[in-house]
Amino acid sequence: MARRAIVGGGVLGCSLALAFAKAGDEVVLLEAGPDLGGLASAWDLELADGRVLSWDRHYHVTLLSDARTRAMLADIDLQRELRWVETRTGYYGPDGRLVSVSNSLEFLKLPGLNLVDKARLALTILVGSRIRDGKAMERVGVEAWLTKWSGRRTFDRFWLPLLRAKLGDAYRHASAAFIWATIQRLYAARRSGLKKEMFGYVAGGGYARVFERFGQVLAERGVKVECGTRVTSIRRMDGGLRLETSAGALDVDGAVVTLAAPLAAELCPDLTEAEKARLEGVTYQGIVCASLVLRRPLGGYYLTYITDPDTPFTAVIEMTAFVDPAELGGHHLVYLPKYVAPDDPLLDADDADVRDQFLPYLRRMYPDLTDADVLAFRVSRVRRVFAVPTLRYSDAMPAQRTSVPGLELAGSAQLPFATLNVDDTLSLLEERPA
Repeated sequence: MARRAIVGGGVLGCSLALAFAKAGDEVVLLEAGPDLGGLASAWDLELADGRVLSWDRHYHVTLLSDARTRAMLADIDLQRELRWVETRTGYYGPDGRLVSVSNSLEFLKLPGLNLVDKARLALTILVGSRIRDGKAMERVGVEAWLTKWSGRRTFDRFWLPLLRAKLGDAYRHASAAFIWATIQRLYAARRSGLKKEMFGYVAGGGYARVFERFGQVLAERGVKVECGTRVTSIRRMDGGLRLETSAGALDVDGAVVTLAAPLAAELCPDLTEAEKARLEGVTYQGIVCASLVLRRPLGGYYLTYITDPDTPFTAVIEMTAFVDPAELGGHHLVYLPKYVAPDDPLLDADDADVRDQFLPYLRRMYPDLTDADVLAFRVSRVRRVFAVPTLRYSDAMPAQRTSVPGLELAGSAQLPFATLNVDDTLSLLEERPA
């Protein structure tokens, strides 16, 4: 029986711990935060009257086609807790109009583009859905590929604001694999014969419920879970690895680090210079994500795309247009995410500053929204959320297996053809080196 350590208690870390325990290994799961969850963790939102609501710190959905996520939930006996909902999508452009683009007919009425533009936009999505070779998409820049199929006007008016919102100036270095992976996921349900594009969530608390159950299942399997334990180094030693942690030293036969690539480079000094260079060379995007609790709904769209270049946030995610408001005491939960570079000053701004930047624009979108409607406002900040798929990324990305015996790496830096979602992250379970 091998003794293994998992560094990072997010979805991937918990799933790895469970897989190793099922294989008969002795497993220790180390999480620096106070609870399991990582990027998918829950947090509390305190209302003005002192009441506290809990939900996911960042927005998450499960698609019908997310087979890995559904299998994970089945593994911890939560598959019956999934609730499936048909959602609507909104679009807010530079002209200040908020319209629905929830079906093909509404898409044809999309403002700001003529019929030829819309036809080319539809063709772009269709072509992207039929491409199977992600490596080929890595060889061309995302701007060049989208301009080829959609045309310059459609790129400037539609694609560019969306790319800037998600990638900032890093879009200039991103490959077409970024948009290809997005299209592939959205079309997966149709390819598998599922006619409705349904979104799912776990009733009774969202990912807080998921990680509560993970904790129970891991304990039943004998996994030792140590939250509030920070790993400071992982060194090679005779016959295995030594982890120095805030709780003391831990000797193991093997370890999997699920942290962002630059953090992995810092923790593992025995890696070769070439390995460290690959880890430190990954381009990341971070996120500033505001959670708002409102006493009234907004537009009724789960997701509202924003193509106005002056927007201070990426999109409006009206979670309770999807999740039953009863889950949040009858209130309404909205996320306002802004994807930023890891050194963006907004990551250092306090909640009041972010509120002052975000709320005026939100009131422009929804003129009847008042300050009194905002019952809570709290901001999550993460410097490294996902690795940007740059040109030929898979040729230079950090490998999962390292030169240090027993040491593996697993995170978004090892996902060249993926978007930021739980299902893609879980694919690393299947791709672990033998």
